[in-house]
Amino acid sequence: MTQPETAPAVASTPPARSSIAVIAAVAVTVLAWASAFVAIRYVGHSFAPGPLALGRLLVGSIGLGLLVLVRRTWVRPTRREWLLIALCGVAWFAVYNVALNAAEQSVDAGTTAMLVNIGPVLIALLAGALLGEGFPKWLLIGAAVACAGAVLIGYATARPGGAPGSPEADLLGVLLCLVAAVTYAIGVLAQKPVLGRLPALQVTWLACTIGMVVCLPFAPGLVHDLSVASLPATAGLVYLGAVPTALAFSTWAYALARTNAGRLGVSTYLAPPLTIVLSAVLLAELPAWLAVVGGVICLIGVALSRRR
Repeated sequence: MTQPETAPAVASTPPARSSIAVIAAVAVTVLAWASAFVAIRYVGHSFAPGPLALGRLLVGSIGLGLLVLVRRTWVRPTRREWLLIALCGVAWFAVYNVALNAAEQSVDAGTTAMLVNIGPVLIALLAGALLGEGFPKWLLIGAAVACAGAVLIGYATARPGGAPGSPEADLLGVLLCLVAAVTYAIGVLAQKPVLGRLPALQVTWLACTIGMVVCLPFAPGLVHDLSVASLPATAGLVYLGAVPTALAFSTWAYALARTNAGRLGVSTYLAPPLTIVLSAVLLAELPAWLAVVGGVICLIGVALSRRR
């Protein structure tokens, strides 16, 4: 059955109920994405960055595809919407995942989470310029503070003795985190315009599948890594595809369709402290203390950006 193309997806949802649903969707997204940084750090010992991205997206695409079949709703994208979905798939699902996986080869999960979260700052600023969401004073102040925190994190991680591994490897990891942040922002901004007309689940599945197709050159590596990986590592890969990808990207798209991109983006700054706690408990890893200070400054920037 095809959903009427002129009817917005939330037309029949009462405002109060819709607000609660959006908050719940954001909470699920943040918790799932926080756990993803830890899972990638753990699974990365058994899977190379490219094969890990392909395996995660393959599982995610299958899970999302099953949900699309169950929902039985489909709106035919226009040519412009196809281009935006493709951009989202290539940037956010393919390049982002490969860069993130590679970054966590040399940077701990908590530090990676804090660095990647300059993405919401880029989203907020670019959304004001490209999506007409404007530049409220406190949004700009908060973005500047959060960016200063991210710079401090980068300094603490890339300087000699600042984080696990050699200084050169850590610097490369920082740069890869920045690549992930930029492609994250591009993906969100490409996704936002199409969610006003297309179902969030459909958009997420299409973008994930496109990202998976882009990563197909890593298929031989995935087959090899699966043949030698331990059962817990393989289970971690499946988890990454099912929860932080299939579930969390769906709840993110649901929330993004019902609020503005800038303010939703900065809400993901809650993920780094959760990641640090999970990483300490599950991996016995902690970021450099100066990086933690930078993370706190980022959170202060989030609080400032939400002032009206």
